[in-house]
Parts: sequence; C-alpha cells; structure tokens
Amino acid sequence: MNEIIAEDIKSILENNLSFSKLKNSTVLITGASGMIGSYLMYVLTYLNDVYSFDIKIIALIRNLQKLPSYFKERPDLIILEQNVCAKINYNEKIDYIIHAASPASPKIMREKPVDTIMANTLGTFNTLELAKEKKAKVYLYISSREVYGEPYEWQSEFKEDTYGFINHLLPRACYSEGKKSAETICISYKEQYNINVKIARPAHTYGPGMSIYDGRVQADFLKNIVNNENIIMKSRGESLRTYTYIRDVISGIFYILLDSDDIVYNIADENAKVTIKELAELLVNLYPERKLKVEINLEYDSKGCAPFKLGTVNSDKLRKMGWHPTVTIAEGFKRTIKYLESETVAENKNI
Repeated sequence: MNEIIAEDIKSILENNLSFSKLKNSTVLITGASGMIGSYLMYVLTYLNDVYSFDIKIIALIRNLQKLPSYFKERPDLIILEQNVCAKINYNEKIDYIIHAASPASPKIMREKPVDTIMANTLGTFNTLELAKEKKAKVYLYISSREVYGEPYEWQSEFKEDTYGFINHLLPRACYSEGKKSAETICISYKEQYNINVKIARPAHTYGPGMSIYDGRVQADFLKNIVNNENIIMKSRGESLRTYTYIRDVISGIFYILLDSDDIVYNIADENAKVTIKELAELLVNLYPERKLKVEINLEYDSKGCAPFKLGTVNSDKLRKMGWHPTVTIAEGFKRTIKYLESETVAENKNI
C-alpha cells in the first residue's frame, strides 16, 4: 500500500466511530475500483489485517484491470465483475451495501450520457433490490453535490433541504439528474420496503486514486503539475468549488454508514472554498522551484463540464455528529501530487 494511502487509512480509523458494527459482516461496494470505492476497501481490509474484524468484502467492478493490485488474491475479498446496470446475483448474506458506481468523468458524460444516467438510476434500482432481498442492515448511496445545481440569486450555500436550478434538457444533466433520480429511488424503497437508506453528498473530492485523465479541472491541473507544465485554464476560472480531500470524505461516509440517525448528509470542507483560478494559482505556488505559470486558453468545448458556477455546500449537519475535515486544501493537494509522482516512479521501475 502506498505510504500516503496508509497514513490516510490510519487517520480515518482514529475517528470515534462504531467500527465494531462491521465485525463478522459482509459489505458489498459497487464502483470498488474507483477512488471512493477503493478507499472504502482499504479501510475494511485494514480492519481485517490489524484488528481481525473478519469482514467479507464483495467488490463489484465493471473492469477487473482497474482494481488496484493491492486487493488482488485477498482471501477476504470476493470480486463480482459486471456492470451495475445488470441484475446482481449473490447467494449469501449481505449486511451493508454501498453504491458508489457512477461515471464521474466529464469525458464520459459528454460521450456516453446514457451510460452515465443508467449507472445511477438502474444501478441504484438493482442494488436496492439486492438490499431488499438480503434484508441489508444499511444501504448507502454515494450521491453528489451536483444534485443542488446552480443557486438562485438569494442562495449563498446549500444545506440538505435546499436546492437550486438544473436545466434537465442539457445532455450534461445526465449526471446531476441521474443522481437526483437515484435519491428518489432510494427514498421510494425506504417508504415502500422499509430499507434503511442513507445518502451521502460529497463535494468535489480529490486525492490518491483519482485519474488525472478524466477531464475534470482539478485532474487537468494536477496533470500539468506532475508533468512540470504550465497550468492551462480553459475558462476565466470564476466558478467556485468546495474541494474535500478523500480522507475526510471517507471519514464522513463512515459516520453516515455507522452512526447517523437521519438520511441525507453533505460532506464538504467549507474552509477549502476556492475559485478555479485560485486553485490553479495555489497549485503553482506549492512548487515555486518549478517556475510554472497559469495561462488562459478560452478556445475549448465545455459541453461536458459542470454547468454551475456558484453554490457551496454546508456540512453543519455532519459536523454536529463529530465529523470535521482534517486536511487543508494545500496539504491535500500536496499529498495527492506526492502520491501521483511516487506511483509514476514505481511504474517506471517496473518497466
């Protein structure tokens, strides 16, 4: 396990949470090869290796090649290689289901809007059907800040019960409307079948495990830094974002999974609120010795990008449970860059 990830996992487990509920349980995670899914599995395998929790982990992934090598050939891991849009067949008990499978890349949203919306809607239906069949203790859906859309003029931030505007006739709405529909499906199953549903809404998550080739603005910027290139901005960078480091997002997810009383919770570090331009300048300033600059190129097709420019997310509800972010935006991006560069060095050694 990479040392950055190992430090993160140990920090997550320092939270005063009811991890003991997971002893001798079976946990299914969809999207297990993604950043959030893999971090969840790192925590569970650590609980097994260090504390003998005897958790059986079911990793549902579409492409086995994307699964981190750390997880391969583990006796506590069962791999289901399939699309979450297909019916899920598993004969034994399942105690917890975390549905984290969803395209997050603007490139995929632009080129495959149908695949994007289906992973959230049909994928949510299939996993909830499984939760109903197995009488799962908890079903947790990983939603998104994007369900809030663009704020109206009178809105400065979004709490769990306030919403802005989304133009559902834009193809890019495949993601935001897919997430909103999935949440409605969750609530419907709770109402009709009494499923113990939880919904997490992370805001702009970054960290080890993210792809620097998925087309998101932070990914593009990180790719520039890792390759010692000037950052090329494709807008004037006025959009405001609330970036949250993966360690803090995963801690929040476990708070919701194990100790929450309500259904819906935001996960966002309000102290890491920056514009796109400010983020670019922050990343360049982290490494003054590289003498990189921020440049602007407005000749760009933005069809796959998030349409909203404003609207930050409030996490007071989760904070009242004891959660709080521990990694500043500067520290978080430095950790991410250190991880990316160390992995590149490791790959080159294996060539």
